[in-house]
Amino acid sequence: MQKKPFFVLHFSEFLLAFLLVLSGVMMSFSSGGFILNFKQIGFNIFSTAENGISAVARAAQSSFNAVKELAELRKQYAILVEKLKDYEYMQRSNSEIRKENARLKEQLDFAQSLAVKNFPANIISRGADNLYSTIVVNKGARNGVRKNMPVIAIQNGNIGIVGKVITVGYTTAQIMPVFDYNSAISARVQNTRDIGLVTGNGSDSLPLKMGYIKKRVIDELRFGDVIVTSGENENYPADIPIGTISHVQVLDYDTSLAIELDPIIDFSRLETVLVIDRKTPNDKAKDGGEGDAL
Repeated sequence: MQKKPFFVLHFSEFLLAFLLVLSGVMMSFSSGGFILNFKQIGFNIFSTAENGISAVARAAQSSFNAVKELAELRKQYAILVEKLKDYEYMQRSNSEIRKENARLKEQLDFAQSLAVKNFPANIISRGADNLYSTIVVNKGARNGVRKNMPVIAIQNGNIGIVGKVITVGYTTAQIMPVFDYNSAISARVQNTRDIGLVTGNGSDSLPLKMGYIKKRVIDELRFGDVIVTSGENENYPADIPIGTISHVQVLDYDTSLAIELDPIIDFSRLETVLVIDRKTPNDKAKDGGEGDAL
């Protein structure tokens, strides 16, 4: 015999239960007391997304601004580098101008102190070979320069013999420097007043030679002693420094000492000279000064 089910859910009862549940849910939504507030959930989702998008946008804007600022900084850096180069160039130029002005003032003051007429000149070229050397200056016959005029210079406060004029053009002149093989200058040891002859070795990088100084005075000579012009010929005025003693050698076969001199003038740095006219007084000469003897 078949048993009947203990509990049977009829359609009407199911419908009634469904309606009761639905009514409860609807009442919960309308009163806001339902655990899941879908409105709040939606707001949170959209606000979070909005914040994320805003953060991404801000980050992108910040990156764009950083790139732009970096490009601007590089541009300003390049401009500053160029300005710095211009400033350094101006500093060098100003320094060179100051040095040149100092040299010119030194020469001008010395030229005005000389008792005899003189012609300041710039070196415009140099020529040298194994047997002959010349210095060409930008003063010539038009300015009053004549052959055999002595040439001196002042360099770093030191006065020294450069050489003598050997050829004169209309606007230029050639000078034979003291280091030339053909140069020979009557000279004295400034301290002892012994007289000898200074000749060149053919190059401004080699020492000058002094001969005809007797061996008996060797104990009176000192390294660094100044050798000056003797003034015993018409080519050079007296007591103008030529060089300083750098080496003394005793030769068995010679009665004279072999003396080497370092020139007073550094010819590798020489830029300006004074051509001296010993026969004409200097109308612009200042009273006193080192050049009175010239």
